[in-house]
Amino acid sequence: MSKVVITANTSWYLFNFRKNTILELIMHGYKVVVISPYDSYSEKLADLGAEYHHINIDQGGTNPIQDISSFLGFVKLYCQIKPNYVLNFTPKNNIYSTLAANMVGVKSINNIAGLGILFINESISSKIARVLYRYSQSKADFIFFQNEDDRELFKSHRIALNVQSDRLPGSGADLTRFILSPAPNDGITRFLLIARMLFDKGVGQYVEAARVLKSKYGDSVEFRLLGFLDVDNPSAVSKAQMNAWVDEGVVNYLGTSDNVEAEIAQVDCMVLPSYYREGVPKSLLEAGAMGKPIVTTDNVGCRETVDNGYNGFICEPRSTESLVLALEKITNMGHKQRLKFGENSRAKIEQEFDEKIVIQKYLSVLKALQ
Repeated sequence: MSKVVITANTSWYLFNFRKNTILELIMHGYKVVVISPYDSYSEKLADLGAEYHHINIDQGGTNPIQDISSFLGFVKLYCQIKPNYVLNFTPKNNIYSTLAANMVGVKSINNIAGLGILFINESISSKIARVLYRYSQSKADFIFFQNEDDRELFKSHRIALNVQSDRLPGSGADLTRFILSPAPNDGITRFLLIARMLFDKGVGQYVEAARVLKSKYGDSVEFRLLGFLDVDNPSAVSKAQMNAWVDEGVVNYLGTSDNVEAEIAQVDCMVLPSYYREGVPKSLLEAGAMGKPIVTTDNVGCRETVDNGYNGFICEPRSTESLVLALEKITNMGHKQRLKFGENSRAKIEQEFDEKIVIQKYLSVLKALQ
């Protein structure tokens, strides 16, 4: 029986984004081992039928000693587990797990799910990370990109030119879980942003736009936020800042949820004004699958989810004014037209972003690497 290791920087990520991949691999006869830092989702991964192993990863840190420790941890685990293949997700795993797998003669398949600020920021840590990416990705056996921009960026930086690659439609959307769910027609237009609460995700512009539109439309518009707060990232929104916005009455913060479909079902439109280098944002795919119009930026990974004027609107990154105009179009178009946009979103996701496409590509690459 071939043994496949799947790694990421949180168990939460693997359970929420790769659950069906794990189940499908098991169904196809693979022994699946997951490696990630222990959290409240680690046991849920084991409950799926996967073997679980803990590893320390400082996902947002720049301490080289901790990163070397992660690398050595991967080496030790791979010598112990003796896998045939490793599937890596999230940035540090793409680097250190790939290097460890290469050292012990294990084939690795990497997923480049957005490059964040890595190729934008000129800090010393970003420059070091780019060097590590260049070296580590040349050791991979296959690389999946979630958008063509990142694939071209690798080419322009001469990263992994010798490695086979393909494009995935993001992480895909589970069309059986995320079903068409029309919003209520009660005279209130509800917007939702789901993401880690980072300013780079456009949270600041979203709040500013909410302030403008609340002053104009009052209680007939509502702005919600869902996602992790105070994360380990220099762009993180603090709890104090979020509380100030909520106290001001411009947004409602919903915390986090394992049942995001219940929150998406209640709203009229999904919004992500990100200027972060995204892969393809999962929240936009899942909202589209549930029949929601989408407002997002003309940004890497985001623009792929919207046909402007068909299932939503594209606005300019970092521009509150452009975002306000797009959200106002959604507000003023009326419930019936919003539902039509939502149906168009569902059709687009079915045609281009079905999770089954993603899983089948992984299965095909595993077979080809035998």
